[in-house]
Amino acid sequence: MREVAHWGAIVSLIALIFLCLLWEAWLAPLKPGGSVVMLKAVPLLAPLFGILRGKVYTYQWTALLALPYFTEGVVRAWSDRGLSQQLAVVEIALAALLLASCVLYVRLARPARAASS
Repeated sequence: MREVAHWGAIVSLIALIFLCLLWEAWLAPLKPGGSVVMLKAVPLLAPLFGILRGKVYTYQWTALLALPYFTEGVVRAWSDRGLSQQLAVVEIALAALLLASCVLYVRLARPARAASS
């Protein structure tokens, strides 16, 4: 199960990076020709190597990093129309998967506690 959480985090993080870049550069940018909003993908690069290596500490703070992306997806799914709205729904799903995978990985990585009597 820990391996599933690990791969879920890897796939969702990389997909979220590409989604942010493609969305704001080509697919449905806020301004024609692309916008600097695509730089929102930069913070997602910070945890990439720690997630790939399975560092528990990186998983802990990456779970918090996923929350603004989830929030942006909810706001834009509500306010945008057309392709941008559809991309926002994908962002919601990827951010939720990243959050859930990180939480599950951290939970499974903790050593088992001795049962108290």
